[in-house]
Amino acid sequence: MIAQFNINKMIREHIKTLNPYTSARDDFKNTKEEMVFLDANENPFNNGLNRYPDPYQYDVKIELSKQKKIATNQIFLGNGSDEILDILYRVFCEPKQDNVITIEPTYGMYGILAQLNLVENQIVNLLDNFQLDIPKILETSNSNTKIIFLCSPNNPTANSFDKEGIENVLKSFNGLVVIDEAYIDFSPQESWLRKLNEYPNLVIVQTLSKAYAMAGARLGICYASKTIISALNKIKLPYNVNVLTQQKVLTQLSKPHLIQTQVQTILEQRILLSDVLKSIYFVLKVYPSDTNFLLVKVDNANKRYQQLINLGIVVRNRSTQVKCSNCLRFTIGTKDENKKLIHILNTL
Repeated sequence: MIAQFNINKMIREHIKTLNPYTSARDDFKNTKEEMVFLDANENPFNNGLNRYPDPYQYDVKIELSKQKKIATNQIFLGNGSDEILDILYRVFCEPKQDNVITIEPTYGMYGILAQLNLVENQIVNLLDNFQLDIPKILETSNSNTKIIFLCSPNNPTANSFDKEGIENVLKSFNGLVVIDEAYIDFSPQESWLRKLNEYPNLVIVQTLSKAYAMAGARLGICYASKTIISALNKIKLPYNVNVLTQQKVLTQLSKPHLIQTQVQTILEQRILLSDVLKSIYFVLKVYPSDTNFLLVKVDNANKRYQQLINLGIVVRNRSTQVKCSNCLRFTIGTKDENKKLIHILNTL
């Protein structure tokens, strides 16, 4: 079916004919001359923030292109990954007509954005081993299914999905397959970026919130075909990524060794915390993790959650999610934070 895939047929008709807002500044992005800008009604007094930001974040994209070996016209940047996900809905899904497929349990914003955009969300539960139910996913899809969302490594289950299963979906589904790789830097599995030009229906979403320690900056990254990226650019807000974020991101991207060191520390602490949790009497299971958190099954999640809160430790109670009964999610903290957590766990 993938041989018949035509991205242009998937884009909503009114998006195809939309003339996006353009900044007059776009005409001068490559000029090396010193220009006097009197076009955008900005305050002329320079304080570092008096000018509008680059609407297409070219400097950040150039750096990402160098590091990820992906062309700049295959990169879209958003105000967090959530903006990217929302724009994907608005470009490809017709309200009250189309549908998407999400798996459960997973990141909750896929379903919330479906509701906000009046798009039906068809949910397929994971198997008991937290892997994808590929036959059920393909059976659930129909002619109005435009997107399948797969978070791998997945939140909250912490595992990565089998490569063969994802490839089966990519080859069999005549729509977009969005792989959310928010936690890929903590996984031994290779990113799907190297497969980007092999599958025209593949969209990869990453973030600087996790491994790059920039959750407060709000920068999400989308990698896809240049046709898909062009469609996203058509409807994004003109200045969706501010000047401060672009500056801070460039600084952080220039420190790959620091990022690697911090990720390695998190991985070492993940092993340590996992081993300790397995020795705690009320812990029934610690699930394997490819992320910066651990999903932990306990005897009574509500009770243990409240005990930890009372002692100054905030974790996430995931008990209401499918297949996560009595499960708590522990983010891996600093060495000192984990030391405090371990001490408290041993006192309960």
